[in-house]
Amino acid sequence: MPKDKSYSLGYIADLTNSNIVGNKDFIVDNLSTLENASNSSITFIANTKYRKHLKNSKSLAIITNQENLEEDHRNYIVNENPYEVYAHVSKLFKSGNIELENKSIHPSAVISNDAILGKNVSIGANVVIGPNCSIGNNVIIKSNCSIVQDVQISESTIIHNGSVLGSDGFGYAPTKNGYIKIEQIGGLIIGSNVEIGACCSIDRGAISDTEIHDGVKLDNQIQIAHNVIIGKNSAIAASCAIAGSTVIGKNFRMGGLSGVIGHLKICDDVTVGAHTLITKDIKEPGNYVGTMPAQDKKSWAKSSVFIKKRG
Repeated sequence: MPKDKSYSLGYIADLTNSNIVGNKDFIVDNLSTLENASNSSITFIANTKYRKHLKNSKSLAIITNQENLEEDHRNYIVNENPYEVYAHVSKLFKSGNIELENKSIHPSAVISNDAILGKNVSIGANVVIGPNCSIGNNVIIKSNCSIVQDVQISESTIIHNGSVLGSDGFGYAPTKNGYIKIEQIGGLIIGSNVEIGACCSIDRGAISDTEIHDGVKLDNQIQIAHNVIIGKNSAIAASCAIAGSTVIGKNFRMGGLSGVIGHLKICDDVTVGAHTLITKDIKEPGNYVGTMPAQDKKSWAKSSVFIKKRG
């Protein structure tokens, strides 16, 4: 990380509504992990299990909470949510000029004549924006994305490289002679302050719309099928898949490599552990997990027999 920016701890504390234990005038010029920090780095402890690295860390400026505060020679920025403070500090040390990023359309982009673009939109190389699409103010669409058709993206949303939004859903009518394609005539509505990771695929609706509500965060390589609705402020980790017509409430959290089958309803405030498959409606908030630690083949065979009997 180039050290071309520097800030006092007092400035960071004021910015993040935090308290300081130590010297408010101490200057930091880079953001680092505890293990890789220099004596001019600012770093953070948001999880108690990383506290063990503090003893050998060179950092003299630590973002933490009251629980992990040490009485030593270091300087601490103390906040009940150190991870949130870290997020704000990461913006201070981000390379590049965000304002310039938000005001450019790459010459290789292909944009339909009837697409509508808002103010301060950034569109990267080889982006395709198809018919009947609307892109809101301050949206960033990075290179090689396809906004296929009938897609509405609200303001301050970020679409990372290679994602495909508004493609056809998986719909076919079986016949004795094969499959007849069901044309997808719905749209895709993406709210504001959404972030969609690299190489995600989100289908537009079959008849009604697919909906990704405000504040949703998607990791890389996620499949969202047609007519899915994902509620506000949900977060889904990499390589997950949600099948068609499932309706998910707000504050949903989903660990990596997990899935939800189609036509389900999931209430607000549900957390799904990694590598879990949801096969029925969830009506009560809480944590749900269906994983099992890896075992050798012989042990797994014994475990599966036990699970069947218990079921």
